[in-house]
Parts: sequence; structure tokens; C-alpha cells
Amino acid sequence: MNTGSDEPGEVATADGETKIEGPLGSRAPEFIKARRALHLSWQVGVFVVGLAVVGAGVIMLPLPGPGWLVIFAGMAIWATEFVWAQLVLRWTKRKVTEATQRALDPKVRRRNIVLTSVGVVIVAALGGVYLWKFGVQMPWNIQE
Repeated sequence: MNTGSDEPGEVATADGETKIEGPLGSRAPEFIKARRALHLSWQVGVFVVGLAVVGAGVIMLPLPGPGWLVIFAGMAIWATEFVWAQLVLRWTKRKVTEATQRALDPKVRRRNIVLTSVGVVIVAALGGVYLWKFGVQMPWNIQE
């Protein structure tokens, strides 16, 4: 699969269906596209709004909040006007769909369940050893 194609084509979804991707390019109303100055101001406005949303998402990455979701929303705003953002969004959607399909594979799910169970057992054992050795007290109050 060529994920870098700028041609419209079929996209496989997680439920096994295929969708046709739309054409690339500006989705501005026709009366805006007909006037060069108006279209340029429209593009600047879309870029500034998208930049503000992406910037807010980047700020939310280390802080509480849905950082990645907001970043993808900003990319979607940019994708209404800019071909490069449409291509990045299509590539991201394809990769997420592929990852979803891989995660739904029974062998992968079984492996993930086993690894999670082993991790829980290790954490529980370490917690039990800590409680056995120190009891229920805060680490900074421990006297040796």
C-alpha cells in the first residue's frame, strides 16, 4: 500500500469496509475561491485558527487535557484548506486503521493479556514485599 499517494483511492476501515477518499484541495465556498484576495485571507484565517488549536494541543501534552485529540483537530482544520495537511491526515488515518486491525488480531490480544497479567503479578509481588518489610507507612518516614 502506498500511503504517500495524493490520488483518491480506497481505504480499508477497521470493520472491514472500504471507503473512497475524496479529492484533495480547498473546501472553501466557491464565491471565496473565485476572488483571489478573499481566498488568500480565508487561507490565512484557516491557518491561524489551525495553528492556535495545534498550539493548544501541544501545550496540553504535558498538562492535563486531550493533547493528541486537539492536535488532530487542528490538523483537520488545516486539512479543510491545505493539501499537505490532507495528506498527513490521510496517512495518519491509514496508520491508525492498520494498528487497530493488528490490535484486533487474536494472537496479539492474547500476547497483550499475558504481558499485562505478568506485569500485574510483578507489581503485586513488589507491593507485597514492601508491605511485609515496612508496613503501611510513607517512604520518607522509614527509619533503618
